[in-house]
This record gives sequence, structure tokens and C-alpha cells, in this order.
Amino acid sequence: MLPRRAQWAPESGEAASVPVLRFPLVSLLASALVLTGAAPGQLRAQQANPPVRVLLLETVKLTLAAPQQPLVLRAGSQRWSLAPLEPVVLQLAAGSLVLERAGGVERLPAVRELWLEPAAQSAGPPQDLQLSPQEGADFQLQQRGYRGRLQVLVGSSALQAVNHVPLEAYLPSVVASEMPASWPQAALRAQAVAARTYALRQRKPAAAFDVSATVSSQVYKGVEAETPSTRQAVISTRGQVLMFGPSLANTVFHSSAGGSTENSGDLWSQQLPYLVSVPDFDQHSPVHAWQLRLEPEQLQKAFGEIGGAQRIDVLATTGSGRVRQARVTGPAGTLVLTGAQLRSRLGLKSTLVRFEVLAPELAALPPSLPALPPLMPLAAEPAISPDQVPVQLLPPPALLAIGRGFGHGVGMSQWGAHGLANRGQSYEQILHHYYRGAELRPYISP
Repeated sequence: MLPRRAQWAPESGEAASVPVLRFPLVSLLASALVLTGAAPGQLRAQQANPPVRVLLLETVKLTLAAPQQPLVLRAGSQRWSLAPLEPVVLQLAAGSLVLERAGGVERLPAVRELWLEPAAQSAGPPQDLQLSPQEGADFQLQQRGYRGRLQVLVGSSALQAVNHVPLEAYLPSVVASEMPASWPQAALRAQAVAARTYALRQRKPAAAFDVSATVSSQVYKGVEAETPSTRQAVISTRGQVLMFGPSLANTVFHSSAGGSTENSGDLWSQQLPYLVSVPDFDQHSPVHAWQLRLEPEQLQKAFGEIGGAQRIDVLATTGSGRVRQARVTGPAGTLVLTGAQLRSRLGLKSTLVRFEVLAPELAALPPSLPALPPLMPLAAEPAISPDQVPVQLLPPPALLAIGRGFGHGVGMSQWGAHGLANRGQSYEQILHHYYRGAELRPYISP
């Protein structure tokens, strides 16, 4: 997930051992009630599974289908039935909404929203879906299966496809989309708790949707991404969230920290007490250390206002060594940018980076045309003026970015969670390491 050097962070292997997480007895008993389904835990488990609204796509054309059971597409009092495997296209064309299917093309009345849902449930709320294999998709969008219902919001220039899906049915795909399903259960369970907490914290009743299906929130690829291991990770942590005081923790995460995570206050406006820099355990990550050659053409495109970049100097770093401020020097001036701005312009994996200038090869001027043979004897050759002396031109230099980690660096490192799981740490210990002081509790809807 996104919003994720002159001085390098220490190797995480030099850090102290990970502390063991101890939970209050009341929290453990409450969690057991939720997970076992005992009264009143059964009611609490239902309360802990509210629907999440996920923006899947924003476009002018949507291809829909009913994969197993008949569906109904409804707009107000109007309804259109979809037989299993029947493809239907919704499209904005010339300011109107058009429905295309095997029977022909129909121009729909002006509406603000449409719903695609099982015909038997079209008038009721979303159901608490059971976790079943991937063939249990309730609808298909762009040939990808999803659980729950689909809301299509109709705008003047685009259609927004929003999936309304129960939280616990949404999470197995998120875990598998964010983390390899072959990883240890401890890492997958840590990811499940972090993803559950993040989704609940992002719920915004007044907005059109809560989260998106991309790295701008957390990745969600529908039922095809689910696996038995990710379903098990969700089931085994059902209802568990991280709390700090009375509030849900902001359980942001990233791929790899490159040795140490970042303080939230060094990247964002607020320093949260549980999002502090801690040693990472990601030395085995493929992006723990990386290099990227930045060619002159790329630099010209990234810093067009100053004609490219001849060098990049890091002016200030955070406590973990990430770029806070850098100066870019180009042929036509200089720019002072934040680390986030620099990362965005250059497409860097992280801001834990420094830059070297690569010495360009000398490029001689192209040779002149061959001289014609003289028609008459030549007089003494005249002296060559300085401006006639052949010169050699230096092409713009390339730069080498030398960095560590992948992502913003705040919160849980996914590769670090993998490393800790391989060391025998539990998912509770992994969460406690990356979210210091946050408590694992059963979630109860307010």
C-alpha cells in the first residue's frame, strides 16, 4: 500500500530481539467468545462483519455477467434480468447510459445509480456471505469474479463500480493480493488483522466508497485471488483488530523497509505513538537493496522545468535515513523537492536513497565530409583559428539511484513480517513489533 542516502539505517540483524506480546485476560476472553460463536459472541461476530464499499473501477464502459445464479440489474423501479453467463455491457455514450446485451441495445433513463445483485436478495441488505471457493463469485466485472453486490454510480463522464461486500468475505482476497499465499500463516494472519483494521478505519458513510481496490488503499483482486491459506488466515483471526485506546489503529503497511521503518511524523503531518521507527527484518527481501540507472531522457522528462538533472544532492534526511529534502541541479536551474516529490517524479521504490553521477563518455563531433581533390596547387595553409579547432561534447550524464526498501516505510513491513514468521514469531508478536503499544481486540460495531 501506498502513502509507504547519505546516512543508512543500521542492519536490522543488530537490533534487539522482538518483545513478546501479552494481552489482558479480558481481551482474550472476549476474543474467544467472538471466535467460538458463543452467546453473546455470535451477535458480536455479526456486528464485526459490516459491509465494506470498494471502488473497483472508474471508466465509461463496464462488462457485467452472472457467473452462477440469475442476477437482476435494477435502477429504481426498473429491473433487467441477467441469466447465468450472459454478458451485459453498461456504457456512457453521448451523455446517455446504454445497456447492451444479446437482445439488442437499450438507452436507459437518467439515473444516479444501478445495482447488480442476486434476484432473490434485490430488495434486502447484503448478506453475511460464507467463505467458499473461488467459484462462489456472486457477479463478474470485466471477467473477474467478486462476492457481494455491485453498485454502479453514474457520473457525467464516468461510471464508478463499487463492490458492497461483507468485511470477512472481502479480506481473503486482500491478503492474497497483498502477500504471497505461500508465506507462513503467522505473516498471513498479521496481514489479515492489519487489512481488517485498515478497512474498518477507512469506512466513510458520507462518501461514495470506503476504499479502492488498488495500492492507494489495499489491493483487492476478487475471488480468483483467494486461496485456502488466505481464507484460513482470515477465519483464524475473525473479528480481531488493532486498537490504540478507544480508536482503531491506522495499520498502514508496505513491502519492505530496507533495515528500519519510518516514524509517521517524518512522512505525514501527524506522529502517531504506535507508528514509530523500529528495526526491520527484511534482509532477505529482493528489494532490501536496489539500484536504478536514470538516463538523461528520463531526467529531462522528470525535471523539464530545469532542462533535466546533472546531479541530485540530498539536503536533509529523517531519522531512518530517508530523504526529507533534496536539491536537483539541471542545465537551466535548480529545484528543491521533498522526498515524496522526488520519488514520484523518478518512480523510485522508496525515499531511502542516494544518488551518484555516472561519468559520461566523450562524444566527438561527427566527422566532416571528405575534402575534394584540389584543382590547382595550394598555397601555404593558413593558420587555424581557435574557433575552428575540433571540439568534443559531453553528453548529459546519467544518474544512479542507490536505495533500500519498497514503499513509504511506515507501519508493518510485509517482508519483515515474513522474516519474523520464519524466526518463529507469532502473528501477535509481529503486529506488536510494527505497531508499538497497539492492542489486539475483538471489534464491535459502534
